Amino acid sequence: MLDKTFDAAAVEPRVAAAWEAAGAFKAGAGAVAGAEPYTIVIPPPNVTGSLHMGHALNNTLQDVLVRLMRMRGRDVLWQPGLDHAGIATQMVVERQLAERQEPGRRDIGRAAFVDKVWSWKAESGGTIVNQLQRLGASCDWSRERFTMDEGLSKAVARVFVQLYREGLIYKDKRLVNWDPKLLTAISDLEVVQTEVKGNLWHFRYPLADGATYAAPIAWDEDGSPTEFEMRDYITVATTRPETMLGDTAVAVHPDDNRYRELVANGAKVLLPIVGRLIPIVADEYSDPEKGTGAVKITPAHDFNDFEVGRRHDLAAISILDVEGKVVLHGNEDFLAGLEPTEMQRGVWDQLHGLDRFEARKLIVRIFEEAGFLEKIEPHVHMVPHGDRGGVPIEPFLTDQWYVNAHELAKPAIASVRAGRTNFVPKNWDKTYFEWMENIQPWCISRQLWWGHQIPAWYGPDGRIFVAETEAEAIGEALAHYVTTGMFTDEEARLLAGDPERCAIFLTRDEDVLDTWFSSALWPFSTLGWPDKTPELARYYQTDVLVTGFDIIFFWVARMMMMGLHFMDEEPFHTVYIHALVRDEKGAKMSKSKGNVLDPLVLIDEYGADALRFTLTAMAAQGRDIKLAPARVAGYRNFGTKLWNAVRFAEMNGCVRTAGFDPDAVTETIDRWIVVEVAKAAEGIAAAVDAYRFNDAAAVAYGFVWNSFCDWYLELAKPILTAEDGPAKDEVRATTAWAIDEILKLLHPFMPFITEELWARTAENGGPQRESVLALTRWPERPVVASVAADEINWLVTLITEIRSVRAEMNVPPATLVPLVLVGASDVTRARLGTHEGALKRLARLSEVSVADRAPGQAAQIVVGEATACLPLAGVVDIAAEHARLEKELVKLGEEIGRIDKKLGNESFVARAPEEVVEAEREKRDGYAERRDKVAEALARLRAE
Repeated sequence: MLDKTFDAAAVEPRVAAAWEAAGAFKAGAGAVAGAEPYTIVIPPPNVTGSLHMGHALNNTLQDVLVRLMRMRGRDVLWQPGLDHAGIATQMVVERQLAERQEPGRRDIGRAAFVDKVWSWKAESGGTIVNQLQRLGASCDWSRERFTMDEGLSKAVARVFVQLYREGLIYKDKRLVNWDPKLLTAISDLEVVQTEVKGNLWHFRYPLADGATYAAPIAWDEDGSPTEFEMRDYITVATTRPETMLGDTAVAVHPDDNRYRELVANGAKVLLPIVGRLIPIVADEYSDPEKGTGAVKITPAHDFNDFEVGRRHDLAAISILDVEGKVVLHGNEDFLAGLEPTEMQRGVWDQLHGLDRFEARKLIVRIFEEAGFLEKIEPHVHMVPHGDRGGVPIEPFLTDQWYVNAHELAKPAIASVRAGRTNFVPKNWDKTYFEWMENIQPWCISRQLWWGHQIPAWYGPDGRIFVAETEAEAIGEALAHYVTTGMFTDEEARLLAGDPERCAIFLTRDEDVLDTWFSSALWPFSTLGWPDKTPELARYYQTDVLVTGFDIIFFWVARMMMMGLHFMDEEPFHTVYIHALVRDEKGAKMSKSKGNVLDPLVLIDEYGADALRFTLTAMAAQGRDIKLAPARVAGYRNFGTKLWNAVRFAEMNGCVRTAGFDPDAVTETIDRWIVVEVAKAAEGIAAAVDAYRFNDAAAVAYGFVWNSFCDWYLELAKPILTAEDGPAKDEVRATTAWAIDEILKLLHPFMPFITEELWARTAENGGPQRESVLALTRWPERPVVASVAADEINWLVTLITEIRSVRAEMNVPPATLVPLVLVGASDVTRARLGTHEGALKRLARLSEVSVADRAPGQAAQIVVGEATACLPLAGVVDIAAEHARLEKELVKLGEEIGRIDKKLGNESFVARAPEEVVEAEREKRDGYAERRDKVAEALARLRAE
């Protein structure tokens, strides 16, 4: 006998163990003969990570897909694994060393530190795997991969070497986003723009050689200058005064008449503090309408300035070191061509070694004391910060490794344009194209110790040898240096057998690869590439990638590029982009706001099934999820409803019958539920195939709660409580069969409770279960039109409409009212005779009759060809009810008008938080829906 309640905490580990024992999630488990493969690669979570709500949504949707496909008999592989998360993992281990008061990374050296990381991974890494298993993720956990495992490391080296030899990987000196705290380059995508209250400093740069220009000092009403004065300086504005030390030009717009003569004459300015003469150049980067129209150009410390510098062949002078400190002593680029005075040297001595922000203060003070500071304006602006280090990033000129992403992007763009890979929802195509068509060189080197060390070695003359292994690099280097005469053949032979001696003249690049480089190979490297494994041949191309919009650039685009280049085929044919999970008010979850919902806490309280069904039911395409614990509690009630329905069936002797044939049932309600099962199975599968997860959940919920629990079981109760006989036997058998089908239909969404019920119902007798539910075939019966189904659907519609009218008209629940059917056909009259008892019981009717004319003072409902009338005279005050509805209709119109006015205000929509605007839209939708219902109720009364 089933327990009174479903205990998720006790059941979930037991069910998980049953799946493990059955090998239910292994690739190919449950596949029919000749099955087509169905593959999903999990977006690998960080080895440092723990389950958050985004993971819960992402993996629930993947699990719905793979469980459904497995039950359909496909050869399913859901490939799991973890990302080594270079920066995050290194930070975790360094923090751990500090907490334990152990020597730091640089104290113990690279090899020892990497050993510490591997030890940490063995002890603490991969916690999220256990958490995903708690969620019910049915990955083939026996095939779990790690981006730093031996096989994937081999794939990374092979890709790097091949791309290098094809000229698609190269080394270049360019500006990068530099994190002065973590001391590494980071990607544009790892930069967070943060609003900062700062200043705009206006500096005067004196013109050299007595040059002057006419500066406007008065303007008329249309903004045209009316008065001018001759000036011997140009004013530039900056938010970063410290970078002026590296200025190499001042730029003005080519069409700016104020400076045209200065440009034509080759005028220069004398850079204060430094004493360098720098040119005034004409470049369209300068905006003549903004400020003075003149901008300082610091190619080594600003991405836009870097491009201006390239166009005008300007020197790029870096004046900061890796920690963001001013470096002037010994800085050859800075000192080139300068003949400083003693005073200048004294100032440089003060600046050298200062942190960039301390240097800023000193430079501003010097400018002010020298009369070169024109004014200071408060200025709120966006400052880029590293998402891990948390400090302002510094554009930094340095040698790094790059991928020619522009070239690799071409076939990836063509694939999406041709429809070989499709985004769902379709609008994400635009985001993909905008980024891919403007893609910049991909900086792939990181100044870290944890990660794939770049397979490049440097000889004593700086020559680079790129190879998959150190032995290959040594062989190439020795061959080269024999030809140059550095070594004889005999010396080279001896050295080849002594890698330690080779290290004297051949040193490996210390940098590691960007974490996203290895994950870009994920769809094929996890299947064994570069080896030609059976899994690679079988499961590549994968079917769908389920991911968030925020990593279209990080990961999706890069997988497309690498998959096409190395496999000559797209890595997936579909990319499903799910929305964000927000809090119940629509705000983005963040620790600082204190509105983060922990999925593990929700699982502890409500069970994994309730959380999974909630996320699936709310996963409408293109709409963020507003999640409240109350919603999860509500879907836990759905699980309780299912449990109680199965328990009710058990108590009424509904046991599975060997050889039961649903096509052979004769009772009207049984024939109806057979059709409804087929419709539900078809509707769920079609919605999942179209990635309309919320629609699939709605079909499942509506069928189980309404069709089965509220209607079939209610209509079956009189038969189940009657004397034994053929009708009772058939209803019992049909109920047990329908429950089996329901467990199959709900399994992709609620795997734990359905698997438990699948096992427990087998204990009541009947045929032995052939397998766990996870490996059972999905119901795929054709939907066949049925007179019986039409009859029960008519009954359900009539009762539902009567209940709705009673609620709208405030008819007390205990009050019985008569039903008069007008214009009923012979079929409808026969149905009334058959189901009169059910109608009276379920619709709270005193009597049921037919008539040729509608009675007076009756609410009217059109059902099929007939009009159902509920005489309400003496039951409710018709006039008062009419007045109440009229008043409510007016009030609803006023509320809708108020919201429309607010949403029509462009200022409100632009300035109000996104969640506030969305809340107003939802309120309007609710009011509009209620208005329609009130108008319908009024129409029924006016039909009088």
